[in-house]
Amino acid sequence: MDLPFSRAEFFDVFAAYNTAWWPAAIALWAVSLGLVIRAFGAGGPPHRALSALLAVHWTWSALAYHAAYFSRINPAAWIFAALFLVQAGIFVWLGMVHDRLRFSTGRSARHVAAGALIAYALAYPLINAALGHAYPRAPTFGVPCPTAIFTVGLLLASSPPRWDVSVIPILWSAIGGSAAVLLGVRADLALPVAGALLVVRLLAGHRGHEWAPNQG
Repeated sequence: MDLPFSRAEFFDVFAAYNTAWWPAAIALWAVSLGLVIRAFGAGGPPHRALSALLAVHWTWSALAYHAAYFSRINPAAWIFAALFLVQAGIFVWLGMVHDRLRFSTGRSARHVAAGALIAYALAYPLINAALGHAYPRAPTFGVPCPTAIFTVGLLLASSPPRWDVSVIPILWSAIGGSAAVLLGVRADLALPVAGALLVVRLLAGHRGHEWAPNQG
């Protein structure tokens, strides 16, 4: 596949993004970690707050990454930005306005997978560093691919399974996952795995059962 930009230009975008936005990226990471810790605490998941967090993630990726930086080297970034804003709107409408996204904790296979993906997304900058991507020319927390991984993790822990909130994350798992092969971002190999897990969750949930061995 021929891309409209070079590998060097791709990582230059991250250098510009990270240099400009690193305080906001750290703040987003800290807030995300705090809400995840609260979600797994004794009080139970804060449903609307988690939906709001996901809306912020997708809005941030749309505007601060796709529109502001990636569009400089790839015209398709404007389409990606629009899709990400649509996804943010879905979280606002379903999760915040109507409170139809309910998150849970448990020991079922889907909850274990959810926790693993959430932890992976939070560790994403360190994983990239370990794989040889030197900061600031490296993907970090808050850009589209870890946003999608983080989102799939939370959606795996949500009930009931909903296609309307899952289609764009699944689509991005395929689009963004191509970077793992085409651009050498091996941390993004988790993206197609995450997308496949979410499809399995949707199909299994609509058949009226959860993943074996435990119910939840």
